[in-house]
Amino acid sequence: DLNAWVNLFDEFCGAMGIEADKNKLYGTLYRKAMEGDADCGGLLAYNFFSGEPIAGTEEGRPLFVRKPDSAFTLANFMRVHLFTALGALKIGNDILSRQEHVRVDRLMAHGGLFKTRGVGQNILAAAMNAPVTCMTTAGEGGAWGIALLASFLTDRNGDESLGEWLDRAVFAGAAGETVDPDPRDVEGFDAFIERYRRGLPAEYAAIENMR
Repeated sequence: DLNAWVNLFDEFCGAMGIEADKNKLYGTLYRKAMEGDADCGGLLAYNFFSGEPIAGTEEGRPLFVRKPDSAFTLANFMRVHLFTALGALKIGNDILSRQEHVRVDRLMAHGGLFKTRGVGQNILAAAMNAPVTCMTTAGEGGAWGIALLASFLTDRNGDESLGEWLDRAVFAGAAGETVDPDPRDVEGFDAFIERYRRGLPAEYAAIENMR
């Protein structure tokens, strides 16, 4: 988990008497991830702190693993942690697209992953193979989605659909930026997610044997 590594670095800086700016560090590490190989150089990580039903786990064991010939660089290490943050989402989206034939035209992204411009947004676009829009407030925390649904139930006009209400009441005039998926990154994420699926037995073994 990237937070654990940042906290470890912060602890190291404290022991050395160095003041670390966590926000600046996060931005630096996020941007470093964009320099990595498209498929993270063969690295694999799981960020499960608790159970993840879509991956078939009832508990979590944060795990990082690589082969001897994997490209173990800082850029790939940062990239794989951002990729794996979207691993379960990618598997769920594949179920929707391949089995339920749901088509995604565009995604609106919100959350801390998108605080550093041009990083989380591009990775999500690659994972979902769809355009991703971030508004200027996308990096702010909070349960934004559920708040929108609550507002929709109370504020919509008659039979107005959710899409119509969002266009009228939420996104009209809102400043934002949309990025399209980079084919190279899409191919790289697809390669990563296959490694992610194949590696799940290692996560299961960690849960079973690390008590």
